[in-house]
Amino acid sequence: MSAFDRRRFFRFAAGATVAAGSAGWLARAIAGGTLRPTEKDVFIVVDVQKCFIPGGSLAVGKGDEVVPVINAIARKFPYVVLTQDWHTADHVSFASQHAGKKVFETVSLPYGTQVLWPDHCVQGTEGAGFAPGLDIPHAQLVIRKGYHSGIDSYSAFLEADKKTPTGLAGYLKERGIKRCFLAGLATDFCVAWSAIDARKSGFEALVIEDASRGIDLNGSLAAAWKDMTSVGVKRIQSTDIA
Repeated sequence: MSAFDRRRFFRFAAGATVAAGSAGWLARAIAGGTLRPTEKDVFIVVDVQKCFIPGGSLAVGKGDEVVPVINAIARKFPYVVLTQDWHTADHVSFASQHAGKKVFETVSLPYGTQVLWPDHCVQGTEGAGFAPGLDIPHAQLVIRKGYHSGIDSYSAFLEADKKTPTGLAGYLKERGIKRCFLAGLATDFCVAWSAIDARKSGFEALVIEDASRGIDLNGSLAAAWKDMTSVGVKRIQSTDIA
């Protein structure tokens, strides 16, 4: 798990495995606050942008509260990646582009069911900028997504067709990353899709619950946690990171 104080951690993990089975050691490690970021880890900060915080066109409730938590977490990681929704003005995911349709209704598109959103995070606009106070000067990469007008992209790894890569997986693998910690906006959409695709790309994935906020559209938050858990995404708190 962790390269910092690796020997002590592995001794602990082995003992926990004997006592509680192969799944027990991770639960104990989290409870003990022994998740120590190393150079095999990356912190992926998902879509902490002006449009998604109070006052924005697609505001996530209390979305601004994640900013100081994320800033504090980021200081513990040698590698940080930021993602940024970056839509064209005529993006297919905008309700404004579908006559007679309202925000939060759905349409069927070639790649599947698409939720229709208010116009948000349009390329080059103020709303597409990062949220005030976000302070991660050592972030090494910004992944922009959703910039193809005809397809949405919640995930930091794959566009909504589930086959068009953003390039993030290749970047992380080339850097030797094994484990992805994720947080941001919104838990039940871009964070969840990113975490699930991280697992599909061969990485461990841990979502930091108190550094994320959800939209919870018709039960989407509970459904997202169920989907994440089913593929092995771990649910942790910021205090679990040493």
